[in-house]
Amino acid sequence: MERHEPATPEVRHRVRVSFERQGLMAHLGARLTHIGPGRVHIELHSRPEVTQQHGYIHAGATSAIADSAGGYAALTLFPADADVLTVEYKLNLLAPARNHIEAVGTVLKSGRTLTVCRLDVFDAGGRLVAAGQQTLIRLPAVSPTGIDKSGDTGGGVSAGG
Repeated sequence: MERHEPATPEVRHRVRVSFERQGLMAHLGARLTHIGPGRVHIELHSRPEVTQQHGYIHAGATSAIADSAGGYAALTLFPADADVLTVEYKLNLLAPARNHIEAVGTVLKSGRTLTVCRLDVFDAGGRLVAAGQQTLIRLPAVSPTGIDKSGDTGGGVSAGG
């Protein structure tokens, strides 16, 4: 996978802290492999818990890491007092994958309110196995306790979710 320049240490820290709070990513065993401005990579190694009945990595696991990669790619371009939430995404599954996949979220357009990302998922050989697009909304940052800076409580807003 092609790598680009890394994000600032502050942005990398913010993304990693948020990623570590995502129960689904931990449950899947997904891990961040690159955090750059407008670009995030997340990898997932196959194990029985993330496969479907034919031994391929399940579409739900593939979709989940693609969604999070796009969400975090968007977050890298937002100010520290902002958070992100997926509005919608579409993912085409192009080929089944075994062993290992890596999702790459790339910001196509970062707006004041909405951000659009490209979602690509590659297998261990670098073959494109899924491709899609995602729309995200920028929201005020929510603390891990669910309280935003204005004091209002809100849902647990996080990248890709």
